[in-house]
Amino acid sequence: MHRIQFQHVPLQPIHLKHSSKPTTEKKTTSFIEHFEQAKNELKISKHANERIRERNIQISEEEWEKITDKVIEARSKGIKQPLVLMDQAALIVSAKNGTVITAMERDEAKEQLFTNIDGTIVL
Repeated sequence: MHRIQFQHVPLQPIHLKHSSKPTTEKKTTSFIEHFEQAKNELKISKHANERIRERNIQISEEEWEKITDKVIEARSKGIKQPLVLMDQAALIVSAKNGTVITAMERDEAKEQLFTNIDGTIVL
């Protein structure tokens, strides 16, 4: 069986000799780094995005980072679809896909019956 080995080959910035604009170097990232970063970010489904907008749910960047970290931790423990309970909202997340499936206000969640979840994250 053949193994494929990935090697990071840094990209070199292209400098045009006749350009009057100064060039700035940018940090290059490999495909594997992009893949790892994308794997660790939560996406929001179209349905969940509509619910968040309709219900005017505000989630700060810091809260998203906490949710993402906890979902990654849950995934590492074999949880596939956790319920995330926050002060102002409840989210159903596909940990496997890293996608928020739906969202509701916390008060609304009190009267719901949640099925097909296999873990709960309380923030």
